Amino acid sequence: MAIVEKVIDAPPERVFDVLADGWTYSDWVVGTAHVRDVDATWPRAGSRLHHRAGPWPLSLQDTSTVLACEAPHRLVLRAGIWPAGEAKVAFTLDPLPGDRTRVIIGEEFVAGPLHWIRNKLNDLVLHQRNRETLNRLSDIATRRKAAR
Repeated sequence: MAIVEKVIDAPPERVFDVLADGWTYSDWVVGTAHVRDVDATWPRAGSRLHHRAGPWPLSLQDTSTVLACEAPHRLVLRAGIWPAGEAKVAFTLDPLPGDRTRVIIGEEFVAGPLHWIRNKLNDLVLHQRNRETLNRLSDIATRRKAAR
């Protein structure tokens, strides 16, 4: 499993607000090219986000499903990228003094070819991808702070 963490200069509620806005996923989730639709109940457990991942013209259309949501501290998704497979992605938000948040993202392939060939290289790629994902999430959450 690839685990990455980052301290963001915004309270957990503000960071979770970004996670709860499914329409922003293509802005901060590295590899998500376009959000096609978001269930009205997002991010409630069982709700889905319909996305396209990867570069055009090779992009894949699939969905991500919320497995668990405990706002503003935890969100767990099953992200589909078929035919490559599926990943389980868990976001944990821990409050820190000074209205800051430690965000931990853990991701692992759980189905499909990427799961079957799981190795250290996959974890390294996910680690780098998720480091940039958290940098982008931080940019959006802290910008929202400045705008309010």
